[in-house]
Amino acid sequence: MRHSLRRFALMLTGLSLTACAPTQDAAPPNIIYMLADDLGYGEVGAYGQTLIRTPNLDALAEEGIRFTQHYSGSPVCAPSRATLLTGLSTLRSQIRDNFEVGGYPDPNELGQMPLDSGTYTIGTMLQDAGYVTGVIGKWGLGGRESVGQPRFQGFDYFFGYLDQQLAHNFYPTHLWRNGERVELDNEYFSPHQRFEGDDPNDPEQYRQYQGNEYSLDVMADDALRFIEENQEQPFFLYLPFTIPHVALQVPDSSLAEYDNAFEEEPYLGDPTYLPHYRPLSAYAAMITRMDDHIGRILDQLEELGLKENTVVVFTSDNGTTYTGGVDAEFFESTAGLRGLKGSLYEGGIRVPMIARWPGQIEPGTTSDYVSAFWDMMPTFADIAGVEAPSDLDGVSILPALLGEEQVDDRPFYWEYHGLWNGAQAVRMGRWKGVRLGGHDDPNAPIELYNLDVDPFETTDVAEQNPDVVEQVRAVMESRTPSDHEPWNFAIAGRN
Repeated sequence: MRHSLRRFALMLTGLSLTACAPTQDAAPPNIIYMLADDLGYGEVGAYGQTLIRTPNLDALAEEGIRFTQHYSGSPVCAPSRATLLTGLSTLRSQIRDNFEVGGYPDPNELGQMPLDSGTYTIGTMLQDAGYVTGVIGKWGLGGRESVGQPRFQGFDYFFGYLDQQLAHNFYPTHLWRNGERVELDNEYFSPHQRFEGDDPNDPEQYRQYQGNEYSLDVMADDALRFIEENQEQPFFLYLPFTIPHVALQVPDSSLAEYDNAFEEEPYLGDPTYLPHYRPLSAYAAMITRMDDHIGRILDQLEELGLKENTVVVFTSDNGTTYTGGVDAEFFESTAGLRGLKGSLYEGGIRVPMIARWPGQIEPGTTSDYVSAFWDMMPTFADIAGVEAPSDLDGVSILPALLGEEQVDDRPFYWEYHGLWNGAQAVRMGRWKGVRLGGHDDPNAPIELYNLDVDPFETTDVAEQNPDVVEQVRAVMESRTPSDHEPWNFAIAGRN
């Protein structure tokens, strides 16, 4: 008999989802959830970064709480976002990998596999609670002709990229506002090409990979407008920023902030992403520019008198990328954790998470509580003072946010299908199990790591702990089959 992770968690912990709900006469707080794209665990100053400047995020951490063991929903974009929005891990969620419907050129823009019609999302839940709900940024869960669009999935407002392939270019020809195309002052060019020019050290020869309107700036301005227009009512603003996902593109004003900062060679591009003559500086500048816009949003909350009654959360959808001219080793992007984007080792799925709620969250605190994206839906239900759906994989982490002791040994589960011939991972307390190659081999070995003493996953201790391995295997085998057959694993005893 299969059990959801949530049911198992509640049996282990006895935690109540409504234990910390606000009183009924209190005004429900606004919620802003900021999601970076491919930002590594160690790429924020508050998490040890020394080369990339993130002063506003660092200040946010000083005013709030920093989680050291928070996990994304997946090591890649679409399934990670799906776990956030539905409260379901990839043990049984609909979207378990990226699935492209269209192509990269503008005429082929059709987005990714859409969320099913009628999916109950975090947006739907907060709409029902009386919130105005908005998404500004990258969606990736249904294109322009699908039922997966945000306006059909619990959001009153959307502006940004529907298609995550289009988001490979920070100078697109257009974005989308609800169901309408919004033209930008940019000419079309492919975001996937190698350098073509006489001198790779000549900055002018890279102008062909820039435009006039930088999408991050346009979306950040729209976020400020959304907050101002909705300041008189509770709102939920989901901001899935496209930074620092490649291609390496950033306005010159931000690049200049890193003049003479690094010794670097031009990245000449490849069929996957664009070239850049200063790749290290460009990558750092992209993150700093995002941080600048976060600072603008935080300043606006204070100016409008909304700071005290707004919960702000910042995190990332998965670990640092391995391609496109990004040098994760140079920046120590994973803070020593093993693996990058696409990997189920810690570097692919452990992400920074910072939360601020003045008067509720103790400033300058740190939590080692283990949590994941699918915990956000029940957590936001608690914050809003409503009841979350009963059959989720997450639990409310509001006690941990408020500095209260919250301990449980529930298992966490991830799967991924784009690499490794299928990969699965389970975390149970100090134990982390990883299984590679399970698409074809039902007996693929399970690696086991004790994260308490080996956070960098260097020593496989499976042979010494066979009972733990079997517990990990049981969680892996409890997954529900996907309707998309390539996202399933071989099972012992079946052909």
